[in-house]
Amino acid sequence: MIDYADLSARIAALTQGETDEIALMATLACELHHADDRFDWTGFYRVVAPDLLKIGPYQGGHGCLVIPFSRGVCGAAARTRQTQLVPDVEAFAGHIACSSSTRSEIVVPVIGRAGRLIGVLDIDSDRPDAFTAADQAALERMMQDVFGDL
Repeated sequence: MIDYADLSARIAALTQGETDEIALMATLACELHHADDRFDWTGFYRVVAPDLLKIGPYQGGHGCLVIPFSRGVCGAAARTRQTQLVPDVEAFAGHIACSSSTRSEIVVPVIGRAGRLIGVLDIDSDRPDAFTAADQAALERMMQDVFGDL
């Protein structure tokens, strides 16, 4: 299991003073992806227009390039501003299969200063039911710590 305290400390050291969203996303995608073998695809989708996400920095195979807020797990997280913890993507109505190997997924909204939605963190696993409430709490805290003042 991932040691989120250690990972958060490492990310804080790597990102200290950085305000560029893309640089932060790239660093987090890399650190998260290599921190846990449950993570098959790790990356960000950025808000680029009203109700529209576009792929940002990621690790893993290719991802979907564009996701409207009205579709998929990422769209649901962006639309509701609530973390989506999906133990079985096939049971999620409207799931977008960017990769046929994805079995479960967690998507965390990335919210900056004054409630501005920056994007979403998307982590896919090739294992069913790979993510827990502890993952959710730690990832939400991490996104707040890194992006909350931007």
